[in-house]
Amino acid sequence: MPEPRSTDLQEVELIQHVFYGNLNNLPNLASKIVRIFTSSTFTDTSMERNSLMQHTYPKLKEYCREKHGLEFQVVDMRWGVRDEATDDHKTTELCMQEIDNCQRVSVGPNFVVFLGQKYGYRPLPTNIEEAEFRMILSVSSPTDARLLNQWYKLDSNNIPSLFCLQPVSSIFTNFTNKAHPRLMEEDQSQWWETMVKLNRAVRIAALELLNQGKFTIQDNHRYNWSVTEQEVVRGILNAKDRVDHTLAFFRHIENINVNYLRHSMKFIDIVSKQVDEEAQRMLSDLRDIRVPAALPKSSIIRYTVQWSDEEGLNRTVHAEYLQNFIDTFYTRIVELIDRGVGQQKSLAVNRVYTEILQQLHVVNYFSQDFQGRTDILERVRHYVHGSSKQPLVLWGEGGCGKSSMLAKIVTESKSWFASKNCSLIRLVRFLGTTPDSSSIGPLLRSVCQQISILYEIPENSIPVELSQLTNYFKRLLEKATADKPLCIFFDSLDQLSSADGAHSMCWLPPTLPNHVKLIVSTLPGIYNILNTLRNIIDSRENFVQIKPLGEDLATTVLKAWLDRHHRTISNAQWELVHQRLVECNIPLYVKLVFDEIKLWKSYTKPQEKDLAKTVSTSINKLLGRIENQHGHILVEHALSYITASKSGLSEAELEDLISLDETVLNDK
Repeated sequence: MPEPRSTDLQEVELIQHVFYGNLNNLPNLASKIVRIFTSSTFTDTSMERNSLMQHTYPKLKEYCREKHGLEFQVVDMRWGVRDEATDDHKTTELCMQEIDNCQRVSVGPNFVVFLGQKYGYRPLPTNIEEAEFRMILSVSSPTDARLLNQWYKLDSNNIPSLFCLQPVSSIFTNFTNKAHPRLMEEDQSQWWETMVKLNRAVRIAALELLNQGKFTIQDNHRYNWSVTEQEVVRGILNAKDRVDHTLAFFRHIENINVNYLRHSMKFIDIVSKQVDEEAQRMLSDLRDIRVPAALPKSSIIRYTVQWSDEEGLNRTVHAEYLQNFIDTFYTRIVELIDRGVGQQKSLAVNRVYTEILQQLHVVNYFSQDFQGRTDILERVRHYVHGSSKQPLVLWGEGGCGKSSMLAKIVTESKSWFASKNCSLIRLVRFLGTTPDSSSIGPLLRSVCQQISILYEIPENSIPVELSQLTNYFKRLLEKATADKPLCIFFDSLDQLSSADGAHSMCWLPPTLPNHVKLIVSTLPGIYNILNTLRNIIDSRENFVQIKPLGEDLATTVLKAWLDRHHRTISNAQWELVHQRLVECNIPLYVKLVFDEIKLWKSYTKPQEKDLAKTVSTSINKLLGRIENQHGHILVEHALSYITASKSGLSEAELEDLISLDETVLNDK
């Protein structure tokens, strides 16, 4: 008999780890998306990128769906960045966030860079640490110092304190005023002139500090590098497993006619009608030294083409190159997709494993910011160690923190058995979060499969008919032993579909066998579930009400969350927060307050700090902020599609719907 392969042994160990409900070192969930960030300067690669959009991306989308059942998505920052993002100088930050998203969710390729002979746009730093900014001021001319002080303000709410570049519209008030195009054009023109002066000021100061030995070469470089270089550093140079996830396309145009400025400035950096030698040196360092040092030759595809005085590059003159480019792009991306799919563990097709893993990730998500409530934890610990043979019910109004409480109980429960020589099994379902946890039939079947595997009972004996399945579930609980005790956690019974009499709770065992504990949570009043549970569970001690946090604990929670994000707020700002927490301190409201105050600067004007007083008004304010950032029409239509759908929409489905919505596409 052949020896089991090491990969097989690892898979068995991983199944055991996940099925027992262990929360440490969880593998990532298998992704169903190929999401690629395409990086380049804009003007010199428009022909290639437009061809990819027209010919290649549709083919890749079809290939992913037909061959692997995956969604294919491309992030191209030429589209979708609103004026509001430019106003707040968020464009570079958005790029970095999108690169992170692609690296997080994509199967196979996640980043492709196109580099030619243009280094590209070099933005102002949006945030400068206080000590560094004061050094810059110390070597700046009086005129430059006045300009820098006008546009950068100290935010001592950040840890460490930062000088922040102010929104353009805070000084040029018509910068985004689409109602008055002429005024908007004037302010935009003024901003571009001001931005040139600001860039010159910080770069002169950075160079002087380098010469004085107060800045390193890297410090100076941060004031000079382009958005494209920042993307490449994030997407390739600092990325993990870049060979499996990234590609670089390098194109060299021979004999660029620099004197033909109208076209040449699209393909090479021009300053004062001359080639920008500084930009070319930084580009050469990136393209010819650092990227080749990080990627194997096979991951870099090189092209050489001839300059044409007809637009520099065009589809007719360069048709052969363009066809070769899009064919090669398609082939190489397909290779990375196939490799990525092959590397995904075979466990990804195991439905029960995937369900359990997803539920355990939910536990970690809900419990990560938990604070306080030690009295409830102690009460639940007493139940787990006690002699009660009935389920324990956590109940409370919406937003009171039941899910976080249950998640924290799950994480703590293992320590409650540390002194016992046993292997605790934690079976967790956050109801309504997955298809197999949203209705009673799939829920019980999934739970029975997990228990059967853990206690080595044949899965083929699990019934299909619901009444038989319910009885089988109750009998399975009797398999728990002192060596393998079983703790079951069902969050949000009210999120179960009402189909098949789920809300009657007849499927829930009123009496538990030895070595089994069952903890559930629910809302009061909804579907009469709480009253039903009170009728079937005799002990009043088994009902634990989750109440609001209280002002003191809510403040402690906010301080912990702010500290985790390297933020604080001033004493005056805390006074307003305390006023609101006296009126409402349920966890959902506290989370909404945090989402607001983490954005506060120490110089934020009083009217901007006015906190909403209730959960509903806080949500309205949050949606208003999202609308301001992404546009009223996009947010309105996206939320409408989600609301109209029966069981929600995946991100890919929502993107498909929006891509067919002319009203959204025409919004500018």
